[in-house]
Amino acid sequence: MFVTKVTGYKRLFYATRYSIKGLKEAFNSEPAIRQELAALLIGIAFSYWLDVTTLERVLMLGSLMLIIIVELLNSAIEAVVDRIGPEVHELSGKAKDIGSAAVFMSIILAIYCWLSIVWPLFF
Repeated sequence: MFVTKVTGYKRLFYATRYSIKGLKEAFNSEPAIRQELAALLIGIAFSYWLDVTTLERVLMLGSLMLIIIVELLNSAIEAVVDRIGPEVHELSGKAKDIGSAAVFMSIILAIYCWLSIVWPLFF
């Protein structure tokens, strides 16, 4: 049986639809995503209140977006691991822990970006 691959604008349409579906699913099922989106919205407002350059604002907001991106990947890893089975396995725990560590590192990066830009403005 031959499967015809969708190409061109139609592929872009379907890819966008699947991405939006994934974002909705993550928002509805992952509290961390909702918390990080709230932090992003607050960060957007705060970054426009501050007297920073466009590049600094991009770094500040990009670091917050990176947290959400890594959290989405971590949630995907957790979903796949949970799909395999409910039993406790060393490799399943390892995969989840490494995904969590990636989120943690992205948070550390965001904190560093924000502090290095905001600190000189106030101190």
